[in-house]
Amino acid sequence: MKKEANGSKITSPKSRNPRRNPQKQDTASPPRARALRSLAALLPAVTAPAFRRRSPTGAILMSQWPEVVGPAHAAVTSPRRLSAGTLTIACAGPVAMELQHLGDTLIARINTWCGEPLVSRLRFVQDPAAGTRPRPPRRKHSATVGTCSLPELEEGPLRQALEALGNDIQKARIKNL
Repeated sequence: MKKEANGSKITSPKSRNPRRNPQKQDTASPPRARALRSLAALLPAVTAPAFRRRSPTGAILMSQWPEVVGPAHAAVTSPRRLSAGTLTIACAGPVAMELQHLGDTLIARINTWCGEPLVSRLRFVQDPAAGTRPRPPRRKHSATVGTCSLPELEEGPLRQALEALGNDIQKARIKNL
């Protein structure tokens, strides 16, 4: 074994790594938990990464936005992101200026609704589509679909198939009007 000038021993890399030096391996394996554990004990480790990215209160705030800010503001705004105490709100047109003046009131209202100081600052971005709701589906026309009949063909599977095809084509035409 070699010694340095100060008297300490110089060890080779092989002797430091227990895999390369099988004589110095620790033979005792680590204890394993084989007992049953409750689901409540396991959930924090599983959900912590997801909640680090998005808080559950923030998700509830996003989904219940109209109840938090009221229907008038919800019609022209929509929350986009909550990050480090800053809530990003998308608004249509000059509403951003109005909300900026109401900022302290809005922050107090949001934090009161959440029950914790979740928002400390508001950030506004302009988005013309903010706050707009998807259009309801179009109403169907009152025109009734006539049944397609082929009296010149004799009864049978060919006639039934052609009548069904004709009815489907008529429905598609009315639907596209």
